[in-house]
Amino acid sequence: MGKYKYTYIIVALVLYRSVCSAATLPPADSRSFYPLKPEDPHAIYFTPDKFQGQADGKTDVSTALQEAINEVKTRYNFGVLFIPTGLYRISKTIYIPQAVRVIGYGKDRPVIILGKHTPGFQTAAPEDKGQGSYLFWFVSSLPVPGKPINDAGAGTFYSALSNVNLKIEAGNPSAVGLRTHFAQHSFISHVDIGIGEGKAGIFDVGNEMEDVRFFGGDYGIYTTKPSPGWQFMMVDTWFEGQRKAAIRTQEAGLTIVRMNVRDVPTVIDINDNYHEKLFMEDCRFDKVTGPAIIISNERNAANQVNLRKVDCRNTPVLVRYRHSGEEIRGNGPIYTVKSLTDGLGMDDPAADPTYRTTHDVQPISVFPTPAAKDIPEFPPMNTWVNLRSLGVRGDGETDDTRAIQQAIDLYPTLYVPQGWYRISQPLRLKPNTVLIGFSPIATQFQIVDNTPAFGGFGPPVPLLEAPEGGTNILSGIGLCTGASNPRALACKWMAGPHSYMNDVKFLGGHGGMTKPALPGEPGAILKMPGAGAGPDLWDTQYWSLWITNGGGGTFKDIWTANTYALAGTYISNTSTPGRIYAMSVEHHVRNEIRLHNVANWKIYALQLEEENRESSECQPMELEDCHHLVFANLYMFRVIRVNRPYPYSIRRWGGGDLTFLNVHNYSQTKYTTELPLYDVNTNTDIRPWEFARLYIPEGGASATGTSVSPSTGPDPASATDAASALSGRSTLPAGPSAPVQLATGFEFAQSPCADSKGNIYFCESRMRRIYKWSPKVRSLSLVADYPWEPLSLACDQKDNLLVVFKYTPRAGYLVDGRQESFSNPPDAAGTSFSGWGNSGFATWAYSIDPDHADETIRLLPTAPMDSTRQLYRALYPAHRWRDFHDFNTITVSKATDCYAAPDGVTVIPIVYDLARSTALAAAYPGRPLYLSDEYDKRTVQVQVDPQGHLSGLTYFAERGEFATAVDGKGRVYIADGDVYVYDANGQLLRRIGTPERPTGISFGKDDKTLYITGHRALYSLVID
Repeated sequence: MGKYKYTYIIVALVLYRSVCSAATLPPADSRSFYPLKPEDPHAIYFTPDKFQGQADGKTDVSTALQEAINEVKTRYNFGVLFIPTGLYRISKTIYIPQAVRVIGYGKDRPVIILGKHTPGFQTAAPEDKGQGSYLFWFVSSLPVPGKPINDAGAGTFYSALSNVNLKIEAGNPSAVGLRTHFAQHSFISHVDIGIGEGKAGIFDVGNEMEDVRFFGGDYGIYTTKPSPGWQFMMVDTWFEGQRKAAIRTQEAGLTIVRMNVRDVPTVIDINDNYHEKLFMEDCRFDKVTGPAIIISNERNAANQVNLRKVDCRNTPVLVRYRHSGEEIRGNGPIYTVKSLTDGLGMDDPAADPTYRTTHDVQPISVFPTPAAKDIPEFPPMNTWVNLRSLGVRGDGETDDTRAIQQAIDLYPTLYVPQGWYRISQPLRLKPNTVLIGFSPIATQFQIVDNTPAFGGFGPPVPLLEAPEGGTNILSGIGLCTGASNPRALACKWMAGPHSYMNDVKFLGGHGGMTKPALPGEPGAILKMPGAGAGPDLWDTQYWSLWITNGGGGTFKDIWTANTYALAGTYISNTSTPGRIYAMSVEHHVRNEIRLHNVANWKIYALQLEEENRESSECQPMELEDCHHLVFANLYMFRVIRVNRPYPYSIRRWGGGDLTFLNVHNYSQTKYTTELPLYDVNTNTDIRPWEFARLYIPEGGASATGTSVSPSTGPDPASATDAASALSGRSTLPAGPSAPVQLATGFEFAQSPCADSKGNIYFCESRMRRIYKWSPKVRSLSLVADYPWEPLSLACDQKDNLLVVFKYTPRAGYLVDGRQESFSNPPDAAGTSFSGWGNSGFATWAYSIDPDHADETIRLLPTAPMDSTRQLYRALYPAHRWRDFHDFNTITVSKATDCYAAPDGVTVIPIVYDLARSTALAAAYPGRPLYLSDEYDKRTVQVQVDPQGHLSGLTYFAERGEFATAVDGKGRVYIADGDVYVYDANGQLLRRIGTPERPTGISFGKDDKTLYITGHRALYSLVID
């Protein structure tokens, strides 16, 4: 090379750096996703001829834009506002109510601009939850002057912003582009947010996001828990130049696929003392100067982190733990994270759950290009054929079946404007048929009740059928099968791996809306078919979505909540690769989702929910002979109104090579599903309600109980541990012999407690029964069977049985001439349990002499908390569900009043959480007391003063559920799936395996016999 040697080297280095930089550059200015005007007679168009607003970037269009949005809501109740290309300047917050979608169109995306130094965007109102000033705020209803803004919430459906860019100019430090705390079928897509000097692009995420890019700002996103505690799905996003972090989060259930991040100090910053369920796949971090991920609640079951295929460049620290300061560093200047798992995990169903961090981080020489998208593109808009132009009415009355089928037969791509299209025969798609709508509530294919083709006996008849191997696309359309159509199946999908279903609602029972009749349509109010049908028609149709016969592809933002259907989703007999991004399956009678003989699917952000009236006995998921499946951020939820137990969330029959990453099995009530997973054929159960990873190899649980290497499955993980295991069958002493069953036949036994004679009392709340076990004669007796629902039990020093119970007022019963009623006390504000049907009752206490119960029942009087001079003990809720995260403060708040026991020295401090707790914990002055933070899966220690008040809260163990107990040696027993034993310093000693999940634990009078209640039985265990 001679004298040119160094020149060649320099040129090569420059070219190399150029290629690497190009790989991380964002695309050119974002293209318009809808370059042409979608013609829709029922849409509102934000054009100057109708609204006083110019698209010149100078004229303030705030008022006009709000008027246009309001017109969609007031005129139609739901629908679309289309905004043409242009620059639109605003100066105040624009509110978007439920079911209104704002969608841009034209050669370029329209841009909403917040001008420099706009008044109101320099400082946020201190009482505002997000401490921000918002360009767009999604709300549940239109604001009313002088009244509080109703933020979007659990019932805010069908709202969206798409194909519209936002730009925050200088001098607006409190500006936030969007506030998006909405629920199903609400999303942000195809949006660039230039945050600049502003605070953030989005506050409070909701449901789903696709193709959104964030530039500048303190944060791209900062967020709390979505509505109402579900996970959040984001696909194909870009973050660049944030000053503090790309995302600051707590409890958002971040399910992230193909996220590109560049030039930030941190990618994910989890708020202090909060958990997160973080899943990231096919992501890229470039030039991350600080720790890429900051984890707060380390070694906590509720905290779950999984990374899969994350490529990093110039990112020296991959993970930092906020409290311990420990770090996981990168492996060279360019490296790939093949896998990382942090949290509670099991390598095999027979293995014990262990807290640990495993990671496989490998150096690489070249920074890879971004992962390819798996979401198919829509055909060019100039190929779309407007269904209305072909004579289709969509008025909810005219039978449009023949006209729509003819259109399908003639044209590959059909644009379906808003309307309710009545269907009387199956619609059969061609292999290349594409159907595109803009709102699944405003654009529906509907079957009216008792349509002959869908009635009588016989196999399922689909409203819509996609053929085998097709490349079909179905987007933005609702499918409604009515209530009385027993053969109806909303969609039979057999299309191939490159097909796509997006933003599709399967209607019936939940999520329906009415609309005023439009000009030329009959009637005054239009209701969906089946609206108002009763429970006798629940569970009488075939499944809503049936994917079968080789069906696959991508399914995104799907909501299937038709109570009249057998199940929301049924996938059968397919090994075609499939992907689900955000599917909500809810409110069915017997099954939410079934998978039979399915392989090669990845299921992200699947949310299952059971409602009280229809779903108390619903099996959320069944897996039958399935292989090579991955579930990421799986949420299984029973709503706050559920009042009876259910055994398991997932019932499995055969198959294997199944990976579950970040599983959340929960309810605000005590009736959380007992087991997240039960293997029918091997009689193996999974106990933890929260875990970061479970791998099930082919053949199911290991016969020997030894760990099976996860590298055999699709989810490889390194054996490198960043933290030693805290529990495990192979690492903990087995402890004493197995518990002995004393009595069985219960629904949900709870709240065991002992008297001075050694008798053990417990109750069944829903069945309103109180029992006594006598160790002396080894027999069970029924002590009480009253109208009052017992919640928790204890004995005073004179062996009176104290019963905390629920008292519900009866309509028409007057006290001092007024209807008896109750309101929640102030300390109810920290838990969502106090709402949504759990208010309007009182939590009182009575006492009985167990030997003469019927004659001695007495309501306990109330007294000032400090009135007892020689306090023996105070009885507090043994556990609290405080999902607004105030457990640490509310636990040590001083109660002002108490219920006074007959012995004169025992009190029950009056606190709201007695309404939900299944047991009472005895606080003795001068002794430490152990209480469970049920929401955060933690046990704390507090001190007790002479008046029974609590103080000095410290964390004791990162486990906790319904109860704790302390033996005579000061060892602490924590019920959490099994029973875990700790010494007084918080060191884990052993695990006690229990035949079923404990609902309560208590020692007898001698502190040597531990009594355990499960759902179905009472057990005893002699402690060494």
